[in-house]
Amino acid sequence: MTESDLVPVFDGHNDTLLRLYQSKDTDVEKLFIEGTQGGHIDLPRAKKGGFAGGMFAIFPPPVEKSKRSAVPPAPSDNEPLPPELPRADALNSTIGMASILFRLERAGALTVCRSAGDIREAMAKGSIAAVFHIEGVEAIDPELTLLDVLYEAGLRSLGIVWSRPNAFGHGVPFRFPSSPDTGPGLTDAGKALIKACNQLKIMVDLSHLNEKGFRDVAALSDAPLVATHSNVHALCTHSRNLTDWQLGAIRETGGMVGLNFATGFLREDGRMNSDTSLDIMVRHVDSLLQALGEDGVGLGSDFDGAMIPAVIGDVAGLPKLVDALAARGFGRALIEKIAYRNWLNVLERTIG
Repeated sequence: MTESDLVPVFDGHNDTLLRLYQSKDTDVEKLFIEGTQGGHIDLPRAKKGGFAGGMFAIFPPPVEKSKRSAVPPAPSDNEPLPPELPRADALNSTIGMASILFRLERAGALTVCRSAGDIREAMAKGSIAAVFHIEGVEAIDPELTLLDVLYEAGLRSLGIVWSRPNAFGHGVPFRFPSSPDTGPGLTDAGKALIKACNQLKIMVDLSHLNEKGFRDVAALSDAPLVATHSNVHALCTHSRNLTDWQLGAIRETGGMVGLNFATGFLREDGRMNSDTSLDIMVRHVDSLLQALGEDGVGLGSDFDGAMIPAVIGDVAGLPKLVDALAARGFGRALIEKIAYRNWLNVLERTIG
């Protein structure tokens, strides 16, 4: 398959900035542009896989660990929430990763996009279209003064929580089997954050948020409900996945869900096991389509943030998933919606 034959993929979630931040390499631009054997996304592999862009997440990592621990080593139905992160530590890492994003842009590796029009323009030029996204807003003060600064810097999407509590709400712990109903709803500061995001046209990401927090956002927000990297709870009963009523609420607002490639959120046994087939990914896509309609489904890989199926391997393997969808009988028009058009549509209705 040549580059010109590839279906472009705009992806709802990656943690590449965290990987670069934790690499301790002083020349992260070279690392990204020339490529590396580690991780999932760099420029050469992105071009090979048709990766056109996506939400580039800034995730403030736990201070006591050198690497993000996404899930417990084995499924557990009583896994506790990770502890809260001090704001000073979150601020340092958030600014550090934002700096990497803008350094990559200056080096010509990608384009930071502030609107759906910017994304289309970047894609037309063959530049990776990167949306500045924060996953867990521990760096933002409850008075929201930093939100204005980050917005002016280019922030256009945020997840209120990662899977831990903060000043704004509670994330879901990594429990299997478990419902997402695991704690209290948004705080007053969290509710104010939702209103501010609506006013500024910052997209709110519901992935990692618990059920009561989800209900609060659904009641408060006037924007489409979006979960950038979540799967179907009926197929994998992990607390990180979306129940039928959550999917229904998303559909009612014309929102969407990006399929998470993390194997522990795909598999019926909840295990992080790279020996996971494309078939189970397609089954989640099928189920999302039934719940949300063909305009409500996209991809949210979690590249560089999770164990993904070995059959895909990294961003260069995206055409394998596209081929699997085609083999299931999905037409080119539907595949293009899932691959990028639905994300462009929902971003146009959220960030403008």
